[in-house]
Amino acid sequence: MPTAFQERVYAAVRQIPRGRVVTYKTVAARIGCASSRAVGQALRRNPYAPETPCHRVIASDLTLGGFSGQRKGPALAKKRRLLAKEGVAFRNGKLADPSRALAS
Repeated sequence: MPTAFQERVYAAVRQIPRGRVVTYKTVAARIGCASSRAVGQALRRNPYAPETPCHRVIASDLTLGGFSGQRKGPALAKKRRLLAKEGVAFRNGKLADPSRALAS
């Protein structure tokens, strides 16, 4: 069962529109948390995927970040594919169109 903090993270992530991304830091700011790492830890345990689209959360340097607790390999390839289906592309490891990232 998710904690109250995790539920706040999941509620914030459900607000991210298809085809857009936000950073872990932005999610943290939106819920009044100082730790983007805590947001990442909550998302790695997301029991509501894909309804809670944790694949739409990326690192502050506009790289993919992690997915399902992994920072490389098949999990990250899946995150890239999910975002590509929504029209979000990455070039040379970074978000190709930074205007796809929502501000805090």
